[in-house]
Amino acid sequence: MKIKKRNGDIVPFDKNKIVEAINKAFLEVDGVLYETDTAEDIAEEALALAYQFYNKDLNAKSLQEALDQLKRVMTVEQIQDFVEDALMRSERKDVARAYIRYRYKREIARQYTDDFMEAVKSKLEATDPQQQNANVDELSFGGRMGEANDLLTRQYALQYRLSDMAKKNHENNEIYIHDLNAYAVGSHNCLSIPFDKLLANGFKTRQCDVRPAQSVGTAFQLVAVIFQLQSLQQFGGVSATHLDWTMVPYVRKSFYKYWVKGIKFFNEPAPWELGHPAHSEGTPSMDWVAMNSICADYYNFCPKAKEFAMEMLNGEIYQAVEGMYHNLNTLQSRSGNQLPFTSINYGTCTLPEGRMIIKALLEVSIKGLGPLHKTSIFPCGIFQSMTGINRRPGDPNYDLFRLALQSTATRLYPNYANVDWSGNAGYDINDPKTYFSTMGCRTANGWDINGFGQLKDGRGNICPVTIILPTLAMQSFKKYELTEDRPQKEQFIIEDFIELLDKKIHEAKDMLIERFDWICAQDPASAKFMYENGLMEGYIPEEGIRSALKHGTLAIGQLGLAEALQILVGCDHTEEKGMELAKRIEELFKERCALFKKRYSLNFGVYYTPAENLCYTAMKKFKERYGIILNVSDKNFFTNSIHVPVWKKMSPFDKIDIEAQLTSYSSAGCITYVELDGGVKNNIDALETLVLYAMEKDIPYFAINVPSDTCCDCGFQGEIGNTCPSCGSENIEYLRRVTG
Repeated sequence: MKIKKRNGDIVPFDKNKIVEAINKAFLEVDGVLYETDTAEDIAEEALALAYQFYNKDLNAKSLQEALDQLKRVMTVEQIQDFVEDALMRSERKDVARAYIRYRYKREIARQYTDDFMEAVKSKLEATDPQQQNANVDELSFGGRMGEANDLLTRQYALQYRLSDMAKKNHENNEIYIHDLNAYAVGSHNCLSIPFDKLLANGFKTRQCDVRPAQSVGTAFQLVAVIFQLQSLQQFGGVSATHLDWTMVPYVRKSFYKYWVKGIKFFNEPAPWELGHPAHSEGTPSMDWVAMNSICADYYNFCPKAKEFAMEMLNGEIYQAVEGMYHNLNTLQSRSGNQLPFTSINYGTCTLPEGRMIIKALLEVSIKGLGPLHKTSIFPCGIFQSMTGINRRPGDPNYDLFRLALQSTATRLYPNYANVDWSGNAGYDINDPKTYFSTMGCRTANGWDINGFGQLKDGRGNICPVTIILPTLAMQSFKKYELTEDRPQKEQFIIEDFIELLDKKIHEAKDMLIERFDWICAQDPASAKFMYENGLMEGYIPEEGIRSALKHGTLAIGQLGLAEALQILVGCDHTEEKGMELAKRIEELFKERCALFKKRYSLNFGVYYTPAENLCYTAMKKFKERYGIILNVSDKNFFTNSIHVPVWKKMSPFDKIDIEAQLTSYSSAGCITYVELDGGVKNNIDALETLVLYAMEKDIPYFAINVPSDTCCDCGFQGEIGNTCPSCGSENIEYLRRVTG
């Protein structure tokens, strides 16, 4: 006899498979098989029932003959139905129930497998690419493999790595666990790289040792290399916290080399030949060169050589910066489908060498990349705004601030980090490694409870979670269905929500500790480049990688404050009533993170999550559960973190005023955006007013979104409608920023 399998194959019937399944049901109920012959009897009974069913209008002598006359082939599902009937007719109804449960579980598992494989197929064949990140190409071979692999590793993490509490919170749309694919292997999020140390000492890779940089050109090449290598050790962004200061010694080394060439070319007497007191015994060492300014009197002994060296140096710096920009927009990593998410902070170095670096970084940004001078996606430029350094006319770097504004108006970047932000109190004004900086999208390192203070280099965000505030608000709302007596019940809802939120913040803490412990359990060989070269500060091999990871940040994020407030009090934080509750919510986050930080000696911090894709997926789940609610779920996305909803019409200054009331509660990273309707290339003064207003309002990190469109035929840039105003082409690349 033949039987039709679920995949459509026709195979010989095997009664032993029925017997085996029945025995499993007996084993589940009894814990042991007492009478193995019983399963044989029930299998025969099932076949007899099948014969009766198919032979009722025939005179066939066997089940097979009946099926032949009907021109039928029994399916696996039909056989199992007859087995169920046979079990129900037996004395063992409990075994029948066990068999039915077994069938149901198998069906669910098969359905999941089918759905999962269909999703994998979609990723492998790129039938529905989402293109969720500008640095990921989901259409490429590597991108397709990466997306399919992510499906598997996310599911592995959910099934085998998470506690029941963590899994429930994630699946219930209450606390989202970011980057489950990375959770599976135990990698961490992002890092501010200690470039000063790596460029000065050199570093090791799997294939070779790299010598210390001896010129500014080499230094910038190595920055791109290090960015790429480190991005393979983690799942988030990489940053340089003070690139202008970092490059100073290498500018000096390059200048010195050109200066020596100039001496020979112009046949000028060298200072050491004239008995200069600094080097009366011969040429200076490169260590001395790296420590002394290009403006040192020593170099004035050879004016022609100095002029030649300055001209050559400017050219090398510009080419070095241009090379870094090109490298960071072309060097693929992570299976060949993704560019490293890189960020560079700069703007405070007033030394001539540092000023040259800042100027070149901004000029290359303004020029753009390639023949059409397109806007560079990476690195994310961040200009560090600092009182007395670059904010006002008369400040030594004010001219560079103006150049930064021109770049922002043209290329979206740089963003602006507030070095004077109150949340970075205690930084060392003499140490740029402690200046406020970010890792691009907004992630920042706060005060380290384990001894590093405000040091930024060699630290990063270890892992984040995000609390979905509208879900919690709706749970509290449902306990007190509001009718006409809303004012009376509203306070009960608010108090219930605060209690629930407090509970979820504690659970978020537990979820982060679970993940932190799992990351700490990894072998340092898993991220050999990072640990072998000391990219994560504090690593003591004898103590394990926890010795370094403990200096990083554990971020408790949030999403949808505006919608949660709408549910709770009928308005968002653009109104006084909503802001009052918003501050209470944020104060709870801040108090709890401070408590956890002290109790566990880990750097818990409040995080205003950059959750653009999560805003959509969390809303989708919310709608499935609660439907469409006016001003809450009548859009396709929740409002990101604590931002003012994008559909609220107000001036940029009003938006800054509102968000400035909440940014002080965050210690692990936040950003304030303003959206400008049109380009501001011809109104840099207005842009300056806006940036300085944000800095004076104690906004830690500020970004301006302006249209940045490019005609792909003629290269015209600016705000473009449907057609290019220069050549009439419709081949337009529209660039808008959603993060970073």
